[in-house]
Amino acid sequence: MKKLISIIAVLSLLALILAGCSGNKGGEEQTTPEETTPEATEETIEGNVVVFAAASLTESMDRIITEFNKEYPGIKITANYGSSGTLKDQIVEGAACDIFVSAAKKQMNMIDITADPEVNKDGNDFVVEGTRLDLLENQCVLAVPEGNPANINSFDDLKAAFETDGFLFAMGGESVPVGAYTQKIFEYLGLDEAALAQAGKITYGEDVKAVTSAVDEATAQAGVIYGSDAYSAGLTAVDTATEEMTGGKVIYPAALIKTGENAEVAQIFLEYLKGDTAKAIFESVGFKALN
Repeated sequence: MKKLISIIAVLSLLALILAGCSGNKGGEEQTTPEETTPEATEETIEGNVVVFAAASLTESMDRIITEFNKEYPGIKITANYGSSGTLKDQIVEGAACDIFVSAAKKQMNMIDITADPEVNKDGNDFVVEGTRLDLLENQCVLAVPEGNPANINSFDDLKAAFETDGFLFAMGGESVPVGAYTQKIFEYLGLDEAALAQAGKITYGEDVKAVTSAVDEATAQAGVIYGSDAYSAGLTAVDTATEEMTGGKVIYPAALIKTGENAEVAQIFLEYLKGDTAKAIFESVGFKALN
């Protein structure tokens, strides 16, 4: 009898051991961490954005990109600065561009299918519908080198200066927005650009930075540039052109471009350009933020 009880005890103990070993397989259900997709944050968003921006935006845009990357370290912004006309041509030729910021409406209109066909004569369709906006306003100013050697203090003085020997004026070419604005100023002042150029009294710059450099280095005794460029270069602006003189306001439009490769991430940067941080930087150098 005692032997039977011992056998039963051993079998019971064995059963308990086997139950313990098999409990993880067939007993209680295993609890596993719930699989979730991490929510996208500013730190986790990644991508490359190519920005084509007017040369006059160089200093302010570089600062904005630095601030942007503090919030979005995974987004790389590559900026291509130059004359708005040159940048427009590059877009038409197929260059990858996510965002275009022009120094005038004309260059944006020339690639916007919704613009006046008299301006967009080739029917170019590169602007992403619904993304275009007027981002900034600037001013055209008459700038002079340090010391103002030609003693020019107004646009009226500029007219008289062209009559003096050895006077040289710097301006952008026709395809450069600041050059087109300067042509309007010449028309308002009754100055003959072609005759003055033929007389060797005008030197042309490929963009506003080249014009600014000519004045800053005193290779020219005066030049028309943007107020923001005069501020950045530390140049004296002796007079400011009115809207009547420039043919309207100096507006900088911005838009997403169809040749870009990362529209969703580019939209984040375009929105950032409208925000408080970008606005403060733009206005610190003389722009007026319009959004």
